Amino acid sequence: MRSYKIGLSVFITLLTVLSTSLATNLPVAFTASQVLAQTANERKAEADRLLQQGIQQYDTSQFQAALQSWQQALIIYREIKDRQSEGIALNNLGYSLYKEGNLADSKKTLFEGITVLESLRGELNDTNKVSIFEEQRNTYVTLQKVLIAQNKTDTALEIAERGRARAFVELLASRSNSQIKPLTPTIQEIKQIALVQKAILVQYSIIYDKFKVAGKQQGKESELYIWVIKPTGEVTFRKADLKLLWQKDNTNLDELAIASRESIGVRGRGGVNVVYNPSVHSNQNQFKRLHELLIKPIADLLPKKESDRVIFIPQSSLFLVPFPALQDENGKYLIEKHTILTSPSIQVLSLTHQQRKGSGKLKVGSGDALVIGNPTMPSVSLTIGEPPQQLPPLPGAQKEAIAIAPLLKTQPLIGDQATKAAVLQRLPSARIVHFATHGILDDVQGLNSSIAFAPNPSIQGKKVNQGDNGLLTASEILDLKLNAELVVLSACDTGRGRITGDGVIGLSRSLISAGTPSVVVSLWAISDDSTAFLMTQFYQNLQQNLDKATALRNAMLVTKQKYGNPSQWAAFTLIGEAE
Repeated sequence: MRSYKIGLSVFITLLTVLSTSLATNLPVAFTASQVLAQTANERKAEADRLLQQGIQQYDTSQFQAALQSWQQALIIYREIKDRQSEGIALNNLGYSLYKEGNLADSKKTLFEGITVLESLRGELNDTNKVSIFEEQRNTYVTLQKVLIAQNKTDTALEIAERGRARAFVELLASRSNSQIKPLTPTIQEIKQIALVQKAILVQYSIIYDKFKVAGKQQGKESELYIWVIKPTGEVTFRKADLKLLWQKDNTNLDELAIASRESIGVRGRGGVNVVYNPSVHSNQNQFKRLHELLIKPIADLLPKKESDRVIFIPQSSLFLVPFPALQDENGKYLIEKHTILTSPSIQVLSLTHQQRKGSGKLKVGSGDALVIGNPTMPSVSLTIGEPPQQLPPLPGAQKEAIAIAPLLKTQPLIGDQATKAAVLQRLPSARIVHFATHGILDDVQGLNSSIAFAPNPSIQGKKVNQGDNGLLTASEILDLKLNAELVVLSACDTGRGRITGDGVIGLSRSLISAGTPSVVVSLWAISDDSTAFLMTQFYQNLQQNLDKATALRNAMLVTKQKYGNPSQWAAFTLIGEAE
């Protein structure tokens, strides 16, 4: 039997409705339901008022009053079963208790908040899950602060992992029929993933110093939490102070990460989005500053052997950081010391491992490869409201494809042959895929990020398919089922997209979701000559039976010797599996 709980005021109102209905012959049930709905709306409005009142009280240091306002709001939200607002109220209460030093009650309240907020996803699609996790980030961050204050560093790592790439993990798990429990990664599961990957995992979590209601950004960055997980099972926690960035340098980690990328003169392939090229000294200062924040606190924990793998798990703008180009105080690049990979979360690594099609290293030269180079370019509106313009051709990308194709024992698709339709026909059976073309960045929604191919040819002035504009979007890739063991996106900005708490929503995420365990993407476009050189070296290394991570590292080092500037060799990163 289902029971209902209503307040005294609602009960009195219903009695009034009943007597009125009997007097006027109005349908009792219809009128009562209207009153219940109206009363629920009024109750929600009152709870919302209390929630905002609590925020104003907290901002003016009326902490006890704020606590009471949020407690009253929480009671109402629970009565009217407004779960999302209940989660926000619990977040606010948990933060307030944390600031008062009541760590035990804060932890209990925040765990309740996470349980409530995670229950909301239900049957939401991937896009809506990403959005709802954006609103929940504060709760995970505050709970990490509470746990660190209690010296529960392992549990804090579990929460840090639980609060990132959740929609991505759930999407991968559903597609792979995985038995992984995506909501509750335990410390033992995290250690096991490091063991299976045969790599040191480095997880970053950006912590903010100022409170705001859930769904809003939290003030300025205050600390960087860093966990290092070794294959041996050892887990070490370190911190970096970020307050000095905005106190002394008048900047923050987001701005520094973006500036480091832009400072090396990056451009769009074929001359699109050209930016300034400052001095090498400025570049080195920025990369050294990032190294000081991201690497120096954990340098003693990283492997001594250059061949040992380090997998970085970035967050937010750290996805834009070219980790290979970070420099220590002696000017030595990180790629010279370590073999580097990245992943949006630790659990994603477990799922990409399950996607591997074989038990050994990637076999190169079996003929089941797809290579695209310099398609006849489509016309694209690069700015909203402006008429479409044809993307410039990429003769360097054509040379790259022609050089690489023999190594993979295949014929490249070039020019008019490289249509979107031809690519989609061959994609499902290809084991290695190499795209040397334009990439279109969408950093607003992410899923409109795309790869440029030739549009369908005209027949008597009419297109074969008016819907085929030559662009393969991240949204379309998400719906594919791929068998590729490796996809290389040798195009500009393919590692970028909409940066969220769920990672980067863009091409790499869609390719991994479609079944690819290893994706090589770029943070910018390097010159045609150095790209062709680096990629040729990469595939030659794979032919020598090196794993993907080592093959990419060695290709970067050789390219660095030949070209020097990080803009020409540090753009590419391997996401996912090394083998």
